[in-house]
Amino acid sequence: MASHASLTSPTTFRISHVNSLSDEDFITTFGNVIEHCSLVAAAVVSSRPFHSLQHLHAEICSFIDELPVKGREGILRSHPDLAGRAAVAGQLTQESSQEQKSAGLGNLTQQERSNLDLMNTSYRHKFGFPFVICARLNKKEAILQGLSRRLHNSPEEELHTGIEEVKKIALLRLKNLISEDMDSKM
Repeated sequence: MASHASLTSPTTFRISHVNSLSDEDFITTFGNVIEHCSLVAAAVVSSRPFHSLQHLHAEICSFIDELPVKGREGILRSHPDLAGRAAVAGQLTQESSQEQKSAGLGNLTQQERSNLDLMNTSYRHKFGFPFVICARLNKKEAILQGLSRRLHNSPEEELHTGIEEVKKIALLRLKNLISEDMDSKM
């Protein structure tokens, strides 16, 4: 199997290289663009050739949007609680760990951690999936405020909002893997 860049590696691929990967290598490389959902990469591999990073992202988004409600809920359930047990135990994916740290979630005060744990539990109980927000586009204060605000949403609103956040996360993860320079276009 070919050597792959991780989502947090400085190595990026040109889109022509992405299109030349074997199916197995494509799934291995892009399998965590959607947290713990290599099925998404397996589903979009047949959409190649991709013309750009944006084209690949659009195919991923289209696949997710076409899933039934239970499938979209499953994508949300594959995400860890923010600064939750997996983070404390060091069991996050490398991508999630770095994303949460960049938002300041590794530096919570005891009061912030208690509030976040309580709101995470309430959110999961109400909606049946964890609170998902693109941590790289937010800081801990905005995340805590967003979680508090979104607890008042309907399940339908939260399913939609959570999936939109997953798409933002996916785009940023793809940008870590694929060069966007003009030479990368086919």
